[in-house]
Amino acid sequence: MAYNEFLADRVSQFFREKSIHYNAKKMFGGFVFMVDDKMCVGVMKDQIMARINPDIFEASLLKEGCKPMDFTGKKMKGFVYLSDEAIDLEEDLHYWLQLALDFNPLAKASKKRKSSKK
Repeated sequence: MAYNEFLADRVSQFFREKSIHYNAKKMFGGFVFMVDDKMCVGVMKDQIMARINPDIFEASLLKEGCKPMDFTGKKMKGFVYLSDEAIDLEEDLHYWLQLALDFNPLAKASKKRKSSKK
């Protein structure tokens, strides 16, 4: 199992309840939720990856179950992994998902790759 499907369903349910339009795709060995063509939240194995405001990044790391995303071996400011301790309760999961949604309008979209036409 590359990602926890139950956890992905919990995220989907939250977005549906909030009427958030999103696209979901498999990437990085997990399942990523794109909002406004920007990576917002992902499910990687049994944890959530959330893109939050870099201004609250350090303070967020003090919360139980929150650690920096280090996908490349280097800390990525504004991206956190959330273990079960941080997201077990619905209200806790919703807190983190809302932080990611709140930051999304401020986040920069990744550069689109130019397709090579032959």
